[in-house]
Amino acid sequence: MAAGLPDPKEIEELLLGGELCYTRVDAVRLSGVTREFSGRVWRAFGYPSMPDEVIAYTEGDVAALCRIRRLMDDGVLDEDGVIRLVRAFGQTMTRLAEWQVNLLGGMLSQDPQEPPTAEAVGSIVDIAEKHIGEFEPLVVHAWRRQLAAAGTRAIAAASTREAAAQGEPGAVAAGRTLTTVGFADMVSFTQVSRDLEELELARVVEWFEETASDIVASCGGRLVKTLGDEVLFCADSPLVGGEIALAIAETIQDEIEVPDVRVGVAYGPVLPLMGDMFGTTVNLAARLTKLARPGSVVIDTELAAALEGEPGLEVTKIVRRPVRGLGIIQPSVLRRSTRNPDVQDAPDGPGNAAGGGPA
Repeated sequence: MAAGLPDPKEIEELLLGGELCYTRVDAVRLSGVTREFSGRVWRAFGYPSMPDEVIAYTEGDVAALCRIRRLMDDGVLDEDGVIRLVRAFGQTMTRLAEWQVNLLGGMLSQDPQEPPTAEAVGSIVDIAEKHIGEFEPLVVHAWRRQLAAAGTRAIAAASTREAAAQGEPGAVAAGRTLTTVGFADMVSFTQVSRDLEELELARVVEWFEETASDIVASCGGRLVKTLGDEVLFCADSPLVGGEIALAIAETIQDEIEVPDVRVGVAYGPVLPLMGDMFGTTVNLAARLTKLARPGSVVIDTELAAALEGEPGLEVTKIVRRPVRGLGIIQPSVLRRSTRNPDVQDAPDGPGNAAGGGPA
């Protein structure tokens, strides 16, 4: 152990909330699940496989397996459902944990690109000891808020399905919800990544993701995922989706140190699955992004029809073109209107020429 550094075992026990005290055989016996299933759960969480005789489980691990077994005993989830749920937890928490450690390390280090000093590690451990009880409820709070939002969307989808079954106008067959889906993609990111130092590039990507996320949330949409130089967002309302797209393009265009973005947005049925979105509408939005010029928003026919005539917006058709896998499409450019909404167009005629009013 290097001088001045904390004992890794003590850190592990601190963050796990208890010492490692059980083997896999013990955990299986105490929780009542099978050896094979416990291995599937362990891997789904993202933990490395451990030999049966190695002490690698805490009281908390056994309690988690017991909770999982009760969910299956009560018929809430089957084994495959548990694995899907646990994998989602594992993937989400892996990223969150790395993010938190990097954030604290960056705050306490002179150079974020260098490994933390013993002093910085000691400070992080001190923060964990004193404040981990504050961080944990924040994670649960954020999860509950997002769960409430997802539950509301599920109720809306069920309502749409009922409307479709009753043949109401505007309802989608099979109850698939109409959603506005958009991609915002940084222009020439490959070249930018060559020109910038790693730390500068990381800051550009972080600023882009934070800015897009704030805009999506403030407008009432949802950030589905981020892909470094690209974000995928969605909104229930066509107007909200269009506003998000324009706001992202405008905000980033105003930032001279960040590449412009091009945005593609489509409106139609989607298949939500495991926190992601799939379907032709999503594919179309991705293809529209490639048609957009830097700083512009290109939309599909369905969204253009939904936004036509909206105050403050202009929809302009551009050249129809073939798109692989989707046939010939009619894209349109979405812009803010430059016309004064209080001034109505007057019909052409002699009496409406400049200075030609009634005598």
